[in-house]
Amino acid sequence: MPGLPLNFYLRAHKVRYVIEFHNVHKTYRVAGKDIPALHSTTLRVESGQVFGLIGHSGAGKSTLLRLINRLETPSGGKIIVDNEDVTAMDANGLRRLRQQVGMIFQHFNLLASKTVADNVAMPLTLAGELSRSAIEQRVAELLERVGLSEHAKKYPAQLSGGQKQRVGIARALATKPKVLLCDEATSALDPQTTASVLQLLAEINRELKLTIVLITHEMDVIRRVCDEVAVMDAGVIVEQGPVAQVFLHPTHPTTKRFVQEDEQVDESEQRDDFAHVPGRIVRLTFQGESTYAPLLGTIARETGVDYSILAGRIDRIKDTPYGQLTLAITGGDMEAAFASFVAADVHMEVLR
Repeated sequence: MPGLPLNFYLRAHKVRYVIEFHNVHKTYRVAGKDIPALHSTTLRVESGQVFGLIGHSGAGKSTLLRLINRLETPSGGKIIVDNEDVTAMDANGLRRLRQQVGMIFQHFNLLASKTVADNVAMPLTLAGELSRSAIEQRVAELLERVGLSEHAKKYPAQLSGGQKQRVGIARALATKPKVLLCDEATSALDPQTTASVLQLLAEINRELKLTIVLITHEMDVIRRVCDEVAVMDAGVIVEQGPVAQVFLHPTHPTTKRFVQEDEQVDESEQRDDFAHVPGRIVRLTFQGESTYAPLLGTIARETGVDYSILAGRIDRIKDTPYGQLTLAITGGDMEAAFASFVAADVHMEVLR
């Protein structure tokens, strides 16, 4: 479209941030002492993203999450949610905010004395804006979305852990929020159930264009559903970026530990295992369709090198395939082989 000014294209591609932290910090007063839970933090979450916060216990991720909907009050700084300053809101403003920011809890937080349908209906009943028939229709839609239509009249005690969390998700979606907060939503579930709940969250994000912020201590959860991740340690974000970049090329020691835990790799043991392996040792990282290309064989034939695979993994980061291989390379023209890897847009690290 010739003739259009540059600022037209900039506006057309402008990123919209639905959550913004500006120098936000939180301190608790314990036994007469100030204990910092979150140091001064600046953070932005794009509309429609699945944004992950990962950290070990006490890292500050739960505090940060609960600041978004003002379940915690910041000690300083400014928090903007959907262009509104939530740090300046009164009680009525916070009530409206929490209708636009749904929350899923680690231990479900369902009322045992109410049916599944009544639990889901609770936010709508409290809001008092819909008729009873409209609430019943909305609840039926939500239970169908999470696959629990036939369980509407059951009580929480009659459900499995995964089913309870699906009720929690339906309840969080009841008021048609713009943001969904997930507080360790899968940590109480077994691996198979975790996978199904993560798939449901990914579908909700994709179909409803809903911004999701989730906290976890498991890198696998981040890898499966998140677009961007912030790694927290002692109340500080120590590393942040697109999941593929952070997961495949971690720079901070805390991030490296999470990746090693996820891959069940001990680098010191690995180095000992490779100590007597001859040749140059390199780690190759593939992303996208190049993950499945027969690149190693082609380069070996062209350059005359031999290689042995010492370690490797082929998997997916959200919808993108990736592979990481650790190779020992001997003989032939190694420099030409290395240049061919780089030319093929493969990330290469020389380990020895």
